Amino acid sequence: MKTQTMTASAFKIGLLLALAIGICSVAKAYAAAPASPPAQMGADKNETIVLAGGCFWGVEAVFEHTKGVEEVVSGYAGGKAESARYDLISRGDTGHAEVVKVTYDPNQISLARLLDIYFNVAHNPTELNFQGPDHGTQYRSAVFYTTPEQQKAVTAKIAELEAGQVFSAPVVTTLEPLEVLYPAEEYHQNYMARNPRQPYILIHDAPKLKNLQKTYPEIYQE
Repeated sequence: MKTQTMTASAFKIGLLLALAIGICSVAKAYAAAPASPPAQMGADKNETIVLAGGCFWGVEAVFEHTKGVEEVVSGYAGGKAESARYDLISRGDTGHAEVVKVTYDPNQISLARLLDIYFNVAHNPTELNFQGPDHGTQYRSAVFYTTPEQQKAVTAKIAELEAGQVFSAPVVTTLEPLEVLYPAEEYHQNYMARNPRQPYILIHDAPKLKNLQKTYPEIYQE
């Protein structure tokens, strides 16, 4: 009996050791395996919209101070590649408009809210081919859409503004399909942040930021 008992005990001990060794081996193999990259919230889900509303310095600044906007790039749209230069566009006969490409996270801010800011803060959509002191078709109010959904959203927003008589004059914003966006010269990028004391900025664009902060305080960011 004693011998049988010892044999059974030895068998149990051996089984436990084998299980322990197996578990240890699995644990070591798991630890040695490369870790999977962490999931990124909202990765590859950013969207863009291209907006024109006068001088791109101020429009760019407004959206740079909007929560949920990931990037703003000033550029030109509506004309040919050979005329996508500031000195040529300033003549007003190239077909180009000064635009900003707004890249945003739809998980943080909706297209509808961006359009609210565009129409109510970034520019005056009732001024035909000018904004304040700047005159010419290069300063027109326009949305360069990239999808049918964007086109429908902007059309609906304009209809809403007109029906609500938000402005004392008709909205003249045009909808144009985006063919090519040409980035503007480097010195135009992030212009207001680089030139906060420039007279044009102080007179025409700084008030837009104050209006953004006052009208949409929940999405304003420094």
